[in-house]
Amino acid sequence: MKKLINAADEVVRDALEGMALAHSDRVRVNLDPAYIVRADAPVQGKVGIVSGGGSGHEPMHGGFVGRGMLDAACPGEIFTSPTPDQMAEATKAVDGGAGVLHIVKNYTGDVMNFEMASDLARGEGSEVASVVINDDVAVEDSLYTAGRRGVGLTVIAEKICGAAAEERRSLDEVADICRRVNDQGRSMGMALTAPTTPASGQPSFELGGDEIEIGIGIHGEPGRYREAMRPAHDVVERLTTPVVEDLPFEAGDNVLAFVNGMGGTPLVELYVVYRDLHRFLEQRGINVTRNLIGSYITSLEMAGCSITLLRLDDELTRLWDAPADTIAYRVCG
Repeated sequence: MKKLINAADEVVRDALEGMALAHSDRVRVNLDPAYIVRADAPVQGKVGIVSGGGSGHEPMHGGFVGRGMLDAACPGEIFTSPTPDQMAEATKAVDGGAGVLHIVKNYTGDVMNFEMASDLARGEGSEVASVVINDDVAVEDSLYTAGRRGVGLTVIAEKICGAAAEERRSLDEVADICRRVNDQGRSMGMALTAPTTPASGQPSFELGGDEIEIGIGIHGEPGRYREAMRPAHDVVERLTTPVVEDLPFEAGDNVLAFVNGMGGTPLVELYVVYRDLHRFLEQRGINVTRNLIGSYITSLEMAGCSITLLRLDDELTRLWDAPADTIAYRVCG
């Protein structure tokens, strides 16, 4: 294992200290318990939005803290859920009197700990709503979940709900928009290589030199099947067909198409994937009206990608286009 770290058990703390030094104009970083909040938190009269999960998926979630997206993010240890006290303290730190929305990826530890944090925050007077994201069509009941995993749609939900909160929509309204995003989006991913966690020093699974894994999760969980390496257009078809068929997406739909890199995939390859995805959808009469291409939800240094589609209506499109200013994602408007 070769990694630019000092000690395996200090990676997350060292990274948070680096983030605090680099971005003090945009965020505040609390180390004990660990959470990241926007520099002007709490914003009075605005719904606060909190998300979190294990570290190793950067820039998710800390990179999305800022105007128009998250008010706080809770980083756990590598691929490990944050604790209830982190989430409860972050919730209090961003409660500006309009309530707080928790956006939770459907992993057993995240769901359980966010539930406990919600109870703690409510006990101290905060109004809290929670929405669980479960967009991954690859598998049911994986190593980490009961039901479908929460993957690519999480970033899209954070962006759209962040915009709604900036408009001073009520907590119920922002939570309903988040549920609508979850209902209208689907994802699926694949891997060319496995990630290596600092604590283990070993790849999380083994792939042959000419093998790929279809349907992986963001922690390197196994997917639907393995097969020989194929051209990008074949991989796109294998990922997108179950995504399109699951909702289902239909001719005439307007969609946001998100091609996400898993950490070790160069941008030139992601654009190849996007080209083939656009052609695949165009052939089915599905209109790509918005897109996002880049490494926004990673799995350490895993090579691979995921494809996420969100069916758009006028309101979701407008919220997607609204201004945002975070470390890792910016829309000028």
